[in-house]
Amino acid sequence: MLVVLLLMACQGDTHPVFSPSPSASPHSQPTAAVLQSGDVPAGLIVCVGSGPMDVYLSVLHGADPTLATRLTGEWTRLQLQGATAGAISTFTASSPACNTELGAMTNVKGVSSFVARFGDEGQADRAWQSGIFGFAPPAPGAVVPGLTRGTSTGLGISSFTYDRPSVRLACWHRSVFVALVVVSNLDLTTFTAATAAIDPRLN
Repeated sequence: MLVVLLLMACQGDTHPVFSPSPSASPHSQPTAAVLQSGDVPAGLIVCVGSGPMDVYLSVLHGADPTLATRLTGEWTRLQLQGATAGAISTFTASSPACNTELGAMTNVKGVSSFVARFGDEGQADRAWQSGIFGFAPPAPGAVVPGLTRGTSTGLGISSFTYDRPSVRLACWHRSVFVALVVVSNLDLTTFTAATAAIDPRLN
């Protein structure tokens, strides 16, 4: 059902995670809000390109120009909706998987996160309602196996989660941010810990 659009270029085990840039804004930088090395299980390595959207898209273009063009279009749409900054981080158990759509893999562990900051809460909410990288909230009352919407996700009223054995996804809006987390072939505890790490950073 879900094909995850977040992928990174392959990288070596020794590549350091990006360093968030200081900001004069009272709101967090997306690079500080996305998952960091300390937020993910041991054994997962950070993919090259993890960091600001311009860096991510530049690295992705070298690995898969077609996908990079599509995601550039998605990011441009979010910018037109008011996004002022965004970041992606991806961690995998096998560096070649950085070049693979994580949701399409059946035997590789990985976790990706995306955070975008908007000019105001209204812009962020409207962007979340319209969908983030193709993942839009389900209609109220929709019944789909593994799908949860609203406060029962633990991420607030403007949120939804999708929980299947090989792919778990959360997408939510808080303050001036939208966030997306996708976990492949990892347990529910890891998924919950990932969303719990990001959510308090969306100040």
